Parts: sequence; C-alpha cells; structure tokens
Amino acid sequence: MYDRFNRRIHYLRLSVTDLCNLRCQYCMPAEGIQLLHHGDILTFEEMVDVVREAVGLGVDKVRLTGGEPLVRRGIIDLVRMIGEVPGITDYAMTTNGTLLTEYAAPLKQAGIQRLNISLDTLDAERYETVTRVGQISEVLAGIDAALRVGFEQIKLNCVIQMSPDEPDALAVAAFGRAQGLDVRFIRQMDTLQGEFWQVLGGTGGQCVSCNRLRVSSDGKVYPCLFSDRVFDIRTLGIREALCGAVAYKPESGKTSQNRFYHLGG
Repeated sequence: MYDRFNRRIHYLRLSVTDLCNLRCQYCMPAEGIQLLHHGDILTFEEMVDVVREAVGLGVDKVRLTGGEPLVRRGIIDLVRMIGEVPGITDYAMTTNGTLLTEYAAPLKQAGIQRLNISLDTLDAERYETVTRVGQISEVLAGIDAALRVGFEQIKLNCVIQMSPDEPDALAVAAFGRAQGLDVRFIRQMDTLQGEFWQVLGGTGGQCVSCNRLRVSSDGKVYPCLFSDRVFDIRTLGIREALCGAVAYKPESGKTSQNRFYHLGG
C-alpha cells in the first residue's frame, strides 16, 4: 500500500486490549480511564481477520500492543493465531515487561520474534512513583527471562522529559550496553498541543518516512496519532477501513483530541 505522499505503508500496530497492570503517570490520569465494554473489544477471530486483510494489502510487519498485551486472557493463543498468517516477516510485541517471567518462553514458542520492553528508570522508588504500582524487580526479571529463552532482538523503550542525558536515561543506557540491548529514547509527546519528536535510536516520529497504521482493540484504525480521523472496522468493513486510513494519512501530524492510553504509543 502507498499513501498519497508515496510512502509505503506496511507496518500494522494492533492493540489487543485497553487494559494495563500499571498506571504510568505520563500515560494515564491518576483516576484511571473509562475502560471499553467487553463486547466492544475485537474477538481473536476478528483480530486475525484484520491482520490477514492487512497482509493481503501489503503489510509484512506486525506489532502487538495494548494497554499491556500480556494481560489479555488467552494472549498466547492469539499470538499463535496471528503468527500463522502467511506473509508476516517481522512479528513483535511491546510490553512493560512485568509479566515476562511467565510469558517469555510461550511468546517465543508462539512466534514472536522481537520484544520492545518499557524501562524508564532503574531506581526502584522512582519506578514505583512513575508507574504508581509497579516493581522494577519484575521488569528486570522479565528481561532476564526473555534473554534466557533466546530472544535475540530486544529493545528497551525509555521515556524521557527532554534529553537522553537525564540521570534515569543514562542509567538505562548503561544497563542496555551491559546486557547487549538497544535502547530507544522517546520524548514525552502531547497530542493536544501537537508536540512530538523523533525517537532517538528508532524510526518513530519521522513523518516523512512513516509506514504504519494503528488499530485499537475496539477496531478503530488510526492513520496518525496526531489526527482525529478514525475508520471503524465494524462499520466500514476491514478492507475499507484500512484503505480509508491509508488514503487519509496526513503528510505530517498536527494535533488530536484523542488520548491514546489504549494504543501502545
């Protein structure tokens, strides 16, 4: 698929749940968010159909996100079902890492090739403050588990305020080097103000080469995080929603009233 700016769109980010076991300050308000009704969430079969249709249109890269994807009941079955769709050459998941001690091995066996793990600090108190409920020991154990079962492609996602020279970011960078892991620094964005920056160590935030579509767990296709336009799969049909989002993809992000707690970034 190509959009009207001749960018090849071949990357699908699929949110499998709006639920998360953390409450990160930069991600959601302290009072929490209004969760989707169970019947609004796409079934496994619908998600597989979305991926199959997207691959048929030219997508070859699929990433599962959330919320936190590992809290979705039956997630390993879903991972396996999607992984069996012919044509996917790059199959990944973004996770906060807290549940990887249980899920690292099953994920690899089910077909996940790469992991992006959120790690904003190595300080236990700071981690608990940022996530409101999290324990850094769970994430570190999860990273160990992922390395132990043989994941060779693991990236750490570190959210920063302004610069990778901040103390927390420097500590994460040193940890990544010691573990042989790549680190991506993601500056906090503001969709309401239209503020976003290029991901340091990654390709996100580069509008000129953007190659992705995002699908929420309730079947909304987003052409861009910084656009209010969405295309509903259940209203339009899968193919029409995907093609509509590609056709409407803006040259560059602007602003959006949408809040993306449920899209995994």
